[in-house]
Amino acid sequence: MLANAYHLMLRPGASVIAGLGGLHRFMAWDKPILTDSGGFQAMSLGGKATDDGVVFKSIYDGSFHELTAEGAVLVQEQLGPDFAVALDLCPALPSSPEIVEDAMRRSIAWSARGRDAHSRPDQALVGVVQGGVDPDLRIESATKMTSIGFDVFAVGGLAVGEPVEEMLSTLDVVVPHLPNDRLRYLMGVGDPYGIVEAVARGIDLFDCVLPTRLARHGTALTSSGKLNLRAASLATSDAPIDLKCDCRTCSQYSRAYLRHLLSVGEELGKRAITIHNLRFLLGLMESIRESLANGTFDAIRREIASSWRPSLEPGSVDHAIARHGGQ
Repeated sequence: MLANAYHLMLRPGASVIAGLGGLHRFMAWDKPILTDSGGFQAMSLGGKATDDGVVFKSIYDGSFHELTAEGAVLVQEQLGPDFAVALDLCPALPSSPEIVEDAMRRSIAWSARGRDAHSRPDQALVGVVQGGVDPDLRIESATKMTSIGFDVFAVGGLAVGEPVEEMLSTLDVVVPHLPNDRLRYLMGVGDPYGIVEAVARGIDLFDCVLPTRLARHGTALTSSGKLNLRAASLATSDAPIDLKCDCRTCSQYSRAYLRHLLSVGEELGKRAITIHNLRFLLGLMESIRESLANGTFDAIRREIASSWRPSLEPGSVDHAIARHGGQ
């Protein structure tokens, strides 16, 4: 589970959560938790990058804060997740070569300082490789981040507006330069096609708002592609979202009922679709792991491409949704 360090450091506060026993106890969640550094939200919500980190104004009360490379690590040590992300700078794409290179170099410098500041042996520190879609910058970033040394290596700065094929070609370049004995994490990608293609290139871990954001707009992920549950044609459909799904929503509710909940503004509809979408993606990951073990991954790759690749054309709604750190 990913928790957002930016929002938690502002409300209720990292020290409050630390005093209550850390995130696991605070949320009553005994499985792995990853927190981001908070830097992406600080920048995307109006912050300014400096040599030390990011200066930003709270979206809650307007107060000013500075999130330094060391401070981002300290906040996450207080929050107490299993995985903490070193502060990095994620430029939008397309951006000028100068902006992309500056973001990469700042990220390397911040990461080295974050590595030095990290003191919890029970917490894995994640270093983020930047460099846009420039092969040389990506290789340089991967090489230098590897020399700094992290427990997990993330590929950031992708799925932020570039065509999906550029994202995949960048992974082709950068993944071979990351250590084989460390987890490799692609930030902000959660669509089935992107996940499967990234796995094919050596990625292990993903995060994205896609399952919940689509659910809030009445869209379900299914084995045959997206399903718009607001469609009038579903008003009398007694079928579940997906006949192949074993989630609680599909075992109880029809498409017609979910459409009705959405049409009258009942929050249960969004929550029920969220449960389904999360189960769909968790099921996809289960299938991927099984297929890698038994040698049938290529079949899953073809199946997902046939149902999902068209929905990720550059400029489409779904391509825009699958963005790093979106809300």
